[in-house]
Amino acid sequence: MASSTTNPLLTSNFLGSRSLPCPKTTRPSLSFLLPKKFQKIVNEKNYESLKSLQSQATIATALIFSSLTPQALAIDNPTPPPTAPPVIEAQPTRPSPTFAQNLLLTAPKPQSQSTSDLPEGTQWRYSEFLNAVKKGKVERVRFSKDGSALQLTAVDGRRAAVVVPNDPDLIDILAMNGVDISVGPGGPGGLGGPMDFGRSKSKFQEVPETGVTFAEVAGADQAKLELQEVVDFLKNPDKYTALGAKIPKGCLLVGPPGTGKTLLARAVAGEAGVPFFSCAASEFVELFVGVGASRVRDLFEKAKSKAPCIVFIDEIDAVGRQRGAGLGGGNDEREQTINQLLTEMDGFSGNSGVIVLAATNRPDVLDSALLRPGRFDRQVTVDRPDVAGRVKILQVHSRGKALAKDVDFEKIARRTPGFTGADLQNLMNEAAILAARRELKEISKDEISDALERIIAGPEKKNAVVSDEKKKLVAYHEAGHALVGALMPEYDPVAKISIIPRGQAGGLTFFAPSEERLESGLYSRSYLENQMAVALGGRVAEEVIFGQENVTTGASNDFMQVSRVARQMVERFGFSKKIGQIAIGGPGGNPFLGQQMSSQKDYSMATADVVDAEVRDLVETAYTRATQIITTHIDILHKLAQLLIEKESVDGEEFMSLFIDGKAELYVS
Repeated sequence: MASSTTNPLLTSNFLGSRSLPCPKTTRPSLSFLLPKKFQKIVNEKNYESLKSLQSQATIATALIFSSLTPQALAIDNPTPPPTAPPVIEAQPTRPSPTFAQNLLLTAPKPQSQSTSDLPEGTQWRYSEFLNAVKKGKVERVRFSKDGSALQLTAVDGRRAAVVVPNDPDLIDILAMNGVDISVGPGGPGGLGGPMDFGRSKSKFQEVPETGVTFAEVAGADQAKLELQEVVDFLKNPDKYTALGAKIPKGCLLVGPPGTGKTLLARAVAGEAGVPFFSCAASEFVELFVGVGASRVRDLFEKAKSKAPCIVFIDEIDAVGRQRGAGLGGGNDEREQTINQLLTEMDGFSGNSGVIVLAATNRPDVLDSALLRPGRFDRQVTVDRPDVAGRVKILQVHSRGKALAKDVDFEKIARRTPGFTGADLQNLMNEAAILAARRELKEISKDEISDALERIIAGPEKKNAVVSDEKKKLVAYHEAGHALVGALMPEYDPVAKISIIPRGQAGGLTFFAPSEERLESGLYSRSYLENQMAVALGGRVAEEVIFGQENVTTGASNDFMQVSRVARQMVERFGFSKKIGQIAIGGPGGNPFLGQQMSSQKDYSMATADVVDAEVRDLVETAYTRATQIITTHIDILHKLAQLLIEKESVDGEEFMSLFIDGKAELYVS
């Protein structure tokens, strides 16, 4: 890149055509610039003596004659001597005396082209790069698109890479030293310049190679069926068009995090065999207003040129939120983006041959115009898998892992209710890591069980110092939970009891919830009352064994759970005779990830007092029931606590044997 400056000290041809025009003046005396021996040669015109002089004389002569006009040379030397001095071209125009004097005094010496002092290697430091540039040893540089690095070419052809800091003077330094500048691929706009902002950052695959097919997706059979029809429509359109069916324009995948929404989209790409565009909705959002809408247009222009094709937008709630009424400011950039998305999906110009897949775990916040038929014709719910689905998912994620013969996927699936596909994948990975840490050749059920506890409650505190008194207290506390839970009617069976500290918990009691109850989400009043009694069983056991003066704060989380259940029974579920069958206190939360940030009370203070009294009554009733059970079967409580102190963990089968030996009634009213 050539410099545009006219400063003669900065240009490579400062005595050429770029020299500043000066008025014609008489030649000044140069005696003060030259040594006496050079002045004598000039006065006597003794050119023969030039041959015997050192190189300084030749340089001085060149400087003298360069300051003379051609006419002056012709008068002073009408007949050249037999041996002529070196012929030196004079400039057609004479610079001013001051300029000529300054030029002779300050002109830099020609840069040497020696490259012996260039840094070695293909990676230069930034300081080494700047020194080489200032010495004229760098011919050209090529910046990366983001401007964070460059590749240089030295005058000897050598290439090297340089990491570029944030130096605002770098471009000026390169230009002043005549270095050619270029930028890597990325289009106009310089180092990621403004012309690149409006372009979509979507990833395009002409022949998708995601490595995922529907055979790799387990535990989401209904969602697979819905999406397989979309794929079949792309492969065999005549089968549907013969009956007058039209291809769905959009399919929205909704569900909790980790259930496999993005995995299903990758499977669609792997099965469809058509061009596939994928992007995240957050990529549409940028600093500048209008960029999001421009990127949406660019994405659909690319997609329409490849139709039929599939466009996948992940986490679409980033731009598809409900538009506001314009009060209090609003977000014009986001609303412009969603308006453009609505137009592209089903606007005036139509959207032929482009199927839009989108995923979200916040369907409640999406704009209603985005969800209508014609845009997203189908909404596919990808929910948490059931027992059979979890077994299939465990089988998928156990491929390539050496498993022991005692591993039973059915038992693992029943111990993991509510786990998503991502949770189960993490479970098997943690089990493999534990097996490697223990230097085992196979993954056994013990590693999987320990990994499950690690995921639920946190890592085991191996270095925790637990005194005998604390160990005994924790054992009775957890035994109280398990005892009340086992003797409550219509409650979940005990899966495991442990007094090993994990995370923030000193001990844990695991229950195995009913699969049917989890899937339906229906809980009876008796079940919720039993749940409160089980949560209070730990505090009751502490009071019965150690006395009210020696109870601890270990039941704080239990109290929070009891208070939450009791308040929901009164405010939301209509289980209070005094409040009646009404819901107060606002909604209980949005689907999947929606959370209510603030609650607005829609009832009076008198009603609030009644609610508090009803909640307190429910909690006291549950506490009384737990106390009755523990005092009646205190012998089993002692046996279980002693077993926990000895073994630190007891599984469900060993726990139930205590009831058989003690001949306890498993269900009490």
